[in-house]
Amino acid sequence: MRLFVFGHGYSASRFVETFDAKAFDRNTVTGVTVRSRDKAASLAAHGLKPFVFDGEHPADGIASTLYRATHLLVSIPPGHAAPAGACVGGANARAGDPVLRWYADEIAHGSPNLQWIGYLSTVGVYGDHDGDWVDEDSETRPVSERSKARVAAEDAWRKVADTRGVPLAILRLSGIYGPGRNGFVNLAKGTAKRLVKPGQVFNRIHVDDIAGALALLADQRLCGVFNVSDDEPAPPQEVVAHAAELAGVAPPPETGFDEAELSPMARSFYGENKRVSNAKIKAAGYAFCYPTYREGLAGLVGDYGSAQQG
Repeated sequence: MRLFVFGHGYSASRFVETFDAKAFDRNTVTGVTVRSRDKAASLAAHGLKPFVFDGEHPADGIASTLYRATHLLVSIPPGHAAPAGACVGGANARAGDPVLRWYADEIAHGSPNLQWIGYLSTVGVYGDHDGDWVDEDSETRPVSERSKARVAAEDAWRKVADTRGVPLAILRLSGIYGPGRNGFVNLAKGTAKRLVKPGQVFNRIHVDDIAGALALLADQRLCGVFNVSDDEPAPPQEVVAHAAELAGVAPPPETGFDEAELSPMARSFYGENKRVSNAKIKAAGYAFCYPTYREGLAGLVGDYGSAQQG
């Protein structure tokens, strides 16, 4: 396996780290992209080969490195056009998938060793299903512009994969948490909220389970859409209360959703209510490390003290 990663962010970096745990040589990671030179310098110091790619311009060396790759992981979100009637300036030029904007031809026609593509998407593509269960065959009903852009990006990657003749695995991820990004950190910083909207539930996914699912799909070169999501969709206020109990602190007071001060993006998340099935990825052979938020949070309690000291 020779892996190239577009977007060495929270989830993708965890997957790259699993190469060490599974006794892979770091030479199997042919390159990763980041947005800043400082981040690139830090990764280079740890033995990775970084490329600075902001999506606005191609980066020197990526095309030739893609030539060697057998596996490609894409973890960069698409841009999306501004709403109709808005003064967009150059926004439409930035719409769509930034990787395909610059490297579609190299991936589809110039990567002779390519055997598998993984694309990290979101369960947001399903939109609102009034709390009903959804699976990979459910209708996509994207509401937000970012989710509509994701549906378009998924379709664009299918076309490239079909042209190249390689399997494409689309991982639709639920709300991501893990070390340094969880309810304990929010409690320590005083930003945790217990918003109550009757009937509202969310699924979540631990970053280690994203890495584990990717390892399975990449190793077996599996194709298709897979929901990578935990077993238990739960009301968000219950998850915050459970984290507070584990940390031994009082939970924040409950706040009605209608009275809460939220950004438009945060409020939009509550406009989508669904329960996400993970039966397909389990049937493919994946066993979750953290099947619910309870197991996941139990392993992260130390983040509360670390965040307080930080």
